[in-house]
Amino acid sequence: MHLPLCPSKREGIACVLLVIPLRRNPFLLRVALSPPVQTEITCISRFLFHFSPLPVSFALGLPIISTNLVIAVDPHIESCPQADLLQERYLSYLPHSGFHNQLIALENALTLSRILNRTLLVPPIRLGSKPLRYVNYDSLYSFVSLLGKENLTHCSRTAPDVPLPPECLDYFDHTLLSWEWLVNSKAVRDRQPIIFRWNLTDAWLYDCLNISSANTHFLKDSGRYQFRFVDDDSPSPNAKFSENLNVDTLVSIGEPLLQIGTLFGSSRLHLSVPENRHIRSQIRESMVLTNPYLLRAAELVAMALGDSYLAVHVRLGDGQFRADGPTTARSVWWSFVRDELGIPVADAVAFEHSVGKSIANVSSFLGVSNSSLRCRRGYHTASHLAPLNIPLYVATDVKDPAAHPDLALFFHTFPCTFHLGDFLGHLDILDHLENLYDGLQLKPFLIPSLDAMIVGKANRAIGTPGSTFSTYVTDVLWPKYHGLEILERG
Repeated sequence: MHLPLCPSKREGIACVLLVIPLRRNPFLLRVALSPPVQTEITCISRFLFHFSPLPVSFALGLPIISTNLVIAVDPHIESCPQADLLQERYLSYLPHSGFHNQLIALENALTLSRILNRTLLVPPIRLGSKPLRYVNYDSLYSFVSLLGKENLTHCSRTAPDVPLPPECLDYFDHTLLSWEWLVNSKAVRDRQPIIFRWNLTDAWLYDCLNISSANTHFLKDSGRYQFRFVDDDSPSPNAKFSENLNVDTLVSIGEPLLQIGTLFGSSRLHLSVPENRHIRSQIRESMVLTNPYLLRAAELVAMALGDSYLAVHVRLGDGQFRADGPTTARSVWWSFVRDELGIPVADAVAFEHSVGKSIANVSSFLGVSNSSLRCRRGYHTASHLAPLNIPLYVATDVKDPAAHPDLALFFHTFPCTFHLGDFLGHLDILDHLENLYDGLQLKPFLIPSLDAMIVGKANRAIGTPGSTFSTYVTDVLWPKYHGLEILERG
């Protein structure tokens, strides 16, 4: 595979690294990278990987000479926006739920703010195992205003043998990052004004933008699916949403700030005007994960799996997906085996009934072609079952996938089934990422995104019905990684 070097207008200047000894351990080094530097690092990494005799541990062009190197992620926080970003009309919304639900809300907010000609106030992304769940507007507004970790930096410095102070009990459950760190927002910023807002309090609005509740227009929702935004006088009915709000009505709002509650939902914006649909398409095209560290790790895993590997995303770890685990996993398995790979129904039924038993007519070969990977069982020897011998990557949100009963059908059917735990040696670069904002290691928070990217690079991939995260992978990541048009919804 050939990766061309990235063009640079600044010949001879690759990047600037700030190396700082960490106070708590003088033998550790911290390398702080700003977003512009990350772009150059990506270019350097491509050169090193293909032309340098140095080992892969030099991923991203950073000479990781020991496991004691820490790459500190600068959140790029500003107390108030620069003067050239200040406008007269703004739009703000309340983020909640998991990664992809926040991404959907961001897409909708960017689209709506551009249609309304308002500057969008963009909150940071909250990553963690305990998402901020949706509640009615007033309650969610209070929760969001407390989203930050200001004045809590002592939590990350608490010694392991010292009990955590009460204010630090949930400090390690989540972290905050700028969306710019995960996706390349330059194309969006070139078309519309954006202010990345870390402080989500009323005080920040007043101090930085001179906005108070007196000159704010509130759209307070009492339910998750109350408001749907439309640009058609006679929109098609939608049983999910209780009210339609026409964007023409919103354009006439005179207050400097339009404050909306939730904007989550793929069908939240029902757009019929071609220009508005084009705006949304442009924004969705820009919502692809482009972080160089994640891209490098995903590329290493994909290379180990081979050019034609298969992938599934099976969501089982929370809510109704956990409750319906066996049914969910079986549905994904059937869709993949029968519909995607064309395995005869009789053979599929036989596999389903033989889970936990030995399989007849398999070879003793346990390797993946052009890779050091070892398969978990021998290949199928019947020619019509050959597609099942292709390496399968299982992305999931459960611990120890190979031992999880709901996933046994995949490991039983596909001899070369793998999950992220099989590639820990390929993820070394993530071990060194530390968030300067709160001092937390980022790797645990980035695993779902990395899983999604690996699925997106597969030759064929399907997800879990009803999972917005799966939808993001199959509708956006997979098409973009394969040079295809993204799938439009809403």
